[in-house]
Amino acid sequence: YFDIYDLLNEKSAEKIYIETSEKINSQAYSTQNLLKKVNAELVCTTEDPIDSLEFHQKFANNSTGIKMSTAFRPDKAILIANDGFNAYLDTLGDVSGIAINTYADLQSALRKRIEFFNANGCKLSDHGLNQIDFENFTESEVNAIFKKKRENGELSPEEVLKFHSAILVFLSETYHEFGWVQQFHLGALRNNNARMHRILGPDTGWDSIGDYPQAQKLSAFLNALDSKDKLTKTIIYNLNPADNEVMATMIGNFNDGSVRGKVQFGSGWWFLDQKDGMTKQLNALSNMGLISCFVGMLTDSRSFLSFPRHEYFRRILCNLLGDEIKRGELPNDMEWIGKLVSDISYNNAKEYFKF
Repeated sequence: YFDIYDLLNEKSAEKIYIETSEKINSQAYSTQNLLKKVNAELVCTTEDPIDSLEFHQKFANNSTGIKMSTAFRPDKAILIANDGFNAYLDTLGDVSGIAINTYADLQSALRKRIEFFNANGCKLSDHGLNQIDFENFTESEVNAIFKKKRENGELSPEEVLKFHSAILVFLSETYHEFGWVQQFHLGALRNNNARMHRILGPDTGWDSIGDYPQAQKLSAFLNALDSKDKLTKTIIYNLNPADNEVMATMIGNFNDGSVRGKVQFGSGWWFLDQKDGMTKQLNALSNMGLISCFVGMLTDSRSFLSFPRHEYFRRILCNLLGDEIKRGELPNDMEWIGKLVSDISYNNAKEYFKF
């Protein structure tokens, strides 16, 4: 971005800080010009169901040639044990125009917001969860659990899991109906430092990798959807690198040939979107899956200055393949390898998401 090639150290830091600060505050480094620098065609943000999408609507008729879409992030409507759940549902009810008194009301409100997001060009959902919960449940059980929560009752851990399971299945079946892609970011251990959480609030840097069990419940969840032929295109991202092979093999259980790369092992995410993390993800996928179907890098950042990680990813991918060609592990066929790189870097994602 900055055309600065000095080594960053204690001698150069102040000079680099001044130069980058000046550039960031110039028109050449406006957000839209930064997107032009990286030749971005489309940016996809992430919004809560209560969001008005007013800025997406305003940007829809821009003259830059860059498109902006969103991803539906309904985690606050799923995590029933969280403080503020009932207050959130009151807001969701106001936005959707549906008084949420029963579980059926919640389903109707979420469906109405999905319809609204879909009408505004949304093609995918995104969930940030510790792990996928899946317990057998009945409709009457879920109705009773929801009623109990709305009356400010205390829920048991089993009741929480049953609700999580029910609402996730409902949402995923709805995503399938609308032809959306669903994404699951799994494995973060959040807000570890209670003192700093009190001072600064959530999402301020006190999170780390969690070591939750993933395989069994994730398999049961995907199988429940697949058994009803309601499993939509799915991308699974893990934060614990110990789960790489779990995810790389899990996707193979549910790739049925109906869509190329229907269930995806997502790119290195958060603590893993660095050279070692990206390389391990690529190797796990190519060893146990089909890397030619991979949709490539996710930016997953609120900062437009983080977008060069796409270039970082492409260089790592090319280095990995180049090293294997050099060792004789891949054929020295530039046309074939070049197409593979182009597909992973661009073509597969364009075909998969269908914006």
